[in-house]
Amino acid sequence: MVLSGCNSAPPANPGDVCSIFTERTSWYRAAKAAEERWQTPIALNMAIIYQESSFRSRARPARERFLWVFPGARPSSAFGYAQALESTWQEYQLRSGNDSASRSDFADAVDFVAWYNANSRRISGIEATDARSLYFAYHEGNAGFQRGRHLRKRWLIQAADQVQQNSEKFSRQLDGCRAEFEKSWFEKLLSSSSEQFGWKAAMRSMS
Repeated sequence: MVLSGCNSAPPANPGDVCSIFTERTSWYRAAKAAEERWQTPIALNMAIIYQESSFRSRARPARERFLWVFPGARPSSAFGYAQALESTWQEYQLRSGNDSASRSDFADAVDFVAWYNANSRRISGIEATDARSLYFAYHEGNAGFQRGRHLRKRWLIQAADQVQQNSEKFSRQLDGCRAEFEKSWFEKLLSSSSEQFGWKAAMRSMS
C-alpha cells in the first residue's frame, strides 16, 4: 500500500521530462513502447498528459458549484493521467486490444494518448510536430476540430499553445538525456564504475 501511494504521486519535477524518467524509469519504457506502437513522439504524448493532469494518476475535473457553495456534479467523466472520458476509454480498450487498461495506470494512459494522436493524424491529417492542433483534436474530438469548434474557446487556445511549447521543450530535453535511458544495465554499470574511478583519482590528485 505504501509503494502504491508513492507511485501514484506526481513526479517531483513535472516540467522536466528527463527528471521524470530518471525518477521513474518504468515510465520511460512505457512512453517508448507507446511511441513505437503508434508512431507518435514521446515529447508530444507527455506534453498532453502534463496539460491534462500534471501527471496525477486520479485527477478529475473540479465539481460544479450549486448556489455558489455546495459541490455539485462533475462536468464530465474525465479521469486519470490522460483525463480520458469513459466512453472514449472504452473505445480505446476495444480497438487497441488493451481491454484491461486502467485510466490511473501511466503505461495505459500514455498508450491511450499515443493511440488517440495516431487517430488524429490519420483522420484529420495533422502532422506529428503540430502539437497545438493535435491537442485541439484531443480535447474537442476530431469532428469538433474539423468544424473549428476550438476557435471559439480562448482558454483552450491558450492551453494548446502551452502544449506546443512543452512538447518542443520536452523534445529538446530528451535530445540530451535519451541515450542514457537507452543504455543496458551492463552499460550503466560500466558508466557508474568509470565515474567512481574518476572521482577517486581526482581526490587522490588533490591530496
